[in-house]
Amino acid sequence: MAQAPTPQAGTARVLTIPNLLSVLRLAGVPLFLYLLLGPRADGWAIVVLMIGGLTDWLDGKLARLLGQYSRLGALLDPAVDRLYILAALIALGVREVVPWWVVLVLVARDLVLALCLPVLRRRGYGPFVVTYMGKAATFQLLYAFPLLLLGQGEGWFAELARPFGYAFAAWGVTLYLWSGLLYLMQFVLAMRTSALPRDHPEAQPRRDAG
Repeated sequence: MAQAPTPQAGTARVLTIPNLLSVLRLAGVPLFLYLLLGPRADGWAIVVLMIGGLTDWLDGKLARLLGQYSRLGALLDPAVDRLYILAALIALGVREVVPWWVVLVLVARDLVLALCLPVLRRRGYGPFVVTYMGKAATFQLLYAFPLLLLGQGEGWFAELARPFGYAFAAWGVTLYLWSGLLYLMQFVLAMRTSALPRDHPEAQPRRDAG
């Protein structure tokens, strides 16, 4: 069950190793989009996406090992995931790999949740506590995108990648929308309860959110 959002106490530190990795991932977003829409160098775009996935795993692991949690990291880490998904959706929509209604539905989901954040902040809460469902949805979509790109080619490998790509995409879209409903439940619960004190153990930031 989704948990109510909790305020992000954490540290205000900016120059941490996990944050630097998140910034590196962020810098890869425009490159990823350019490779997909400019030269359509899908192979290199997939490499950028793979590096982004590796650094995503690594920054969460290092944050736990080094104790380098921060408010910036708690915001930046999931935001970069959303940007990669948005960039991939726009590119796949432009290239007519996925229908535009799918793009619009997923973008609307993120927009609704983004509009909830200022309300939570005014109530003393931080960003949503990311659920396993939300993380699973993100992983499903990030697996689907390279498979869909590979499926645009020719030959037996493209024929093999295409159905797997659409399968991951279908599951990813379903879980993404379902996780959005879970986050809205967090929002409703937060509106019915008071924020926890900032020194409460449950008010500590979560770096593994995505």
